[in-house]
Amino acid sequence: MISSKLSKLEMYGKFLKELREIPLDRLRSDFMARGAVERYLQVSIECIIDIGNEMISSLGLRRPERYRDIPIILAEAKVIPEGFADSVALMIGFRNLLVHDYASMDLDLVHEFLRKRIHGFEAFSKYIAEWLEGSRRTAGGRSKGDGHRS
Repeated sequence: MISSKLSKLEMYGKFLKELREIPLDRLRSDFMARGAVERYLQVSIECIIDIGNEMISSLGLRRPERYRDIPIILAEAKVIPEGFADSVALMIGFRNLLVHDYASMDLDLVHEFLRKRIHGFEAFSKYIAEWLEGSRRTAGGRSKGDGHRS
């Protein structure tokens, strides 16, 4: 499951890189462009949540009380850097705005996130892939509690 979610996150990231070229005024006037941006941001962040939950479960880590706890728990387990965990927690908070406050969503905020924060998706994928690879090497090539289930 983790590798398929990482693949989806990579694909969504490519879409978002194209969409980040959309100017703010077009986002305001083009409902389809706005919908695409919001949806791909949402599903990208949901991939992070799903990957994090799967790793937490596979590694037998403490269960998160809320989604924002996921990156903190991953940082405690040295899967992702502590400073980056705060950034991921903010991304997850942004997802909550997209999902629950969609009717009053501030397009300036959406556009800023699109322009300045989507690099976090690539960074998250990189940290997870590096951790999985290191875990495989440590386990001697066996999938022994490394959280990797395809």
